[in-house]
Amino acid sequence: MQHDNFHQYCVWCTQKIRTVFQIFNFKTLLISVLAVLSTYLCIRYSIVADFPLTLIATAIVFPVVFSINGAYKRREKALEHYASMKAHSKAIYFCTRDWLDHPSQSSLDKIRTLLDRLMKSFKLLFSGSITEMRDNEQGVYICFSDLSKFINMEIRNKKVASGELSRCNQYLSKIILAFEDAKHIFQYRTPRSIKTFSSVFLTLLPIVYGPFFAHEAKEYSAHLTYVLPILFSVILVSLSNIQEHLENPFDGVGEDDIKINIDEFLDRLHD
Repeated sequence: MQHDNFHQYCVWCTQKIRTVFQIFNFKTLLISVLAVLSTYLCIRYSIVADFPLTLIATAIVFPVVFSINGAYKRREKALEHYASMKAHSKAIYFCTRDWLDHPSQSSLDKIRTLLDRLMKSFKLLFSGSITEMRDNEQGVYICFSDLSKFINMEIRNKKVASGELSRCNQYLSKIILAFEDAKHIFQYRTPRSIKTFSSVFLTLLPIVYGPFFAHEAKEYSAHLTYVLPILFSVILVSLSNIQEHLENPFDGVGEDDIKINIDEFLDRLHD
């Protein structure tokens, strides 16, 4: 028991360390070094100025927070669409299992295989790059076509009532609709103009504010001179990194990404 608890604690620590390094990365270090260098040169050559902090809030904080809020809402919508795809896929399986008088094992195996292919095609598309999207989505459409043929051959030909058959086709249409919505979230992300604007000022302002940091350093002890530029850089770059990780909720990079677990999905069908 103690060994299991220690192993779980090690896994938890590893996950937390990985999360920290996703937020505080090389970009954070680079901007911090540039801000410290700028502050050092300003102190050495007596270049001081009391710049307003509202410029940082206007140029960086507001756009980044706006982007984080937008990316979070997109992630929540993507979760809804993913849940819809899973739910209606399971519904088609249950239609095959429960609506037919004597469903054959081959029909159940076939629908499980089709849904397995469908979920794998979803994962391949959403975890890939946008440049590969056109090629990967063809696999998804092929699976939709095969599901439609399955409904026609395995359910319609077994003399299922027309109302139930219509409902089964509605399940398929809802899967397609949810997929198209999720695909658009994957394809169209944060406006590039806002992202470019924030990136430019995120790089420039910690350097340009060297005179301000030099001015404020007069109030600090000598060993605290560079704390302020480092804190500014770390906070601003970390916000930018969080926004980038939320940008694509399917890429599996950030801790908040959507994980498409195909084995768990198939196990639920078996249950």
